[in-house]
Amino acid sequence: MKTINQSYEILFFPENQISIIEKAGRTAYKSENKITDDSAKQFVKMLNDRNHEAVLEHSIMSVKFITDRGVSHEIVRHRLCSFTQESTRYCNYSKDKFDNQLTFIKPIGMEDKNRFIIWQTAMIEAEKYYLMLIDNKESPQQARSVLPNSLKTEIVVTANFREWKHIFQLRAISKNAHPQMRDLMIPLYSYCKKTIPEIFDLGEVE
Repeated sequence: MKTINQSYEILFFPENQISIIEKAGRTAYKSENKITDDSAKQFVKMLNDRNHEAVLEHSIMSVKFITDRGVSHEIVRHRLCSFTQESTRYCNYSKDKFDNQLTFIKPIGMEDKNRFIIWQTAMIEAEKYYLMLIDNKESPQQARSVLPNSLKTEIVVTANFREWKHIFQLRAISKNAHPQMRDLMIPLYSYCKKTIPEIFDLGEVE
């Protein structure tokens, strides 16, 4: 059994996207003649401030998250995204490429040693019974039925900036979001806010 912290990796985030959004937006106004080397930020901020968010759909960002299955089940509720996820149907965690063991995501907010030991014991038991099923010639897609939400998964999420704004509002800024989700999304939101504040400055995270 292995325990790791969750993380993210940006796979695709072209630097010129704000210029693409400007060109798309100015098509509506037929003001392409006003494009300069530094006009995109102000124009895109104007669109964003006026809630002309359809223009933000001329953009894309792809992110690979390493998180637990519980968080991934929430992420895929965002239907205006594309998803590709590590498959427990086909991944056989008893194989060498997985170090012959299961990997679990360390839960957020379980600093109490006694509660952590209870969680850790449950993960050890889940791994034991999963590997027992595999040893008894059960297929991975059947053996996975004993796996918990804390199992590590990798999921690639691709969406336009309009949808990423929506994700950040629900999953990073809102204090009602699950702590495990906020821990994953807040760093990504902070990066996007710093990189393109004209679009992603949605407020402070408490």
